[in-house]
Amino acid sequence: MNLTDDWTKIREHFNRSVRSSLHVSICSVAKDGNPTVTPIGSLFLNKGQQGFYFEKYTSSLPMNSAHNKNVCVLGVNSNLWFWIRSLFKSKFSKPPAIKLYGILGERREATAIELSRLKRRTRLFKISKKGYDYLWGDMKYVREISFTKIELVKLGNMT
Repeated sequence: MNLTDDWTKIREHFNRSVRSSLHVSICSVAKDGNPTVTPIGSLFLNKGQQGFYFEKYTSSLPMNSAHNKNVCVLGVNSNLWFWIRSLFKSKFSKPPAIKLYGILGERREATAIELSRLKRRTRLFKISKKGYDYLWGDMKYVREISFTKIELVKLGNMT
């Protein structure tokens, strides 16, 4: 897969990943050199190999970005039927997991369009008004990511 030519397919994969597992994982590097993984449910990929996530519950990502802005985002399609079909066929029809490498931008206030995208993604959870308001009620800040490299996760002969 090519980061530029296949960006539409990559975006589709990450949308499936968030739908199936409700998050992606973002790995950053702490000041002491140790990797740290953060689950993020609010990653959105835009056009042009760009994306953003809402930065509310992250503690290590902002600290780590102060000295190292490099990150790796892992999106796994955890859909049960995707895995069952793939196991019966002994082959994945699409990549089961993709890693995107990128560089974090600065934290900034979310735009109206970005807030609208978040509300659309989380609308199902409005059933629990109190929980919804607690988790997503005051999302205000985003951090952009510029992606520079893609890596497909290999799972033996099935990929």
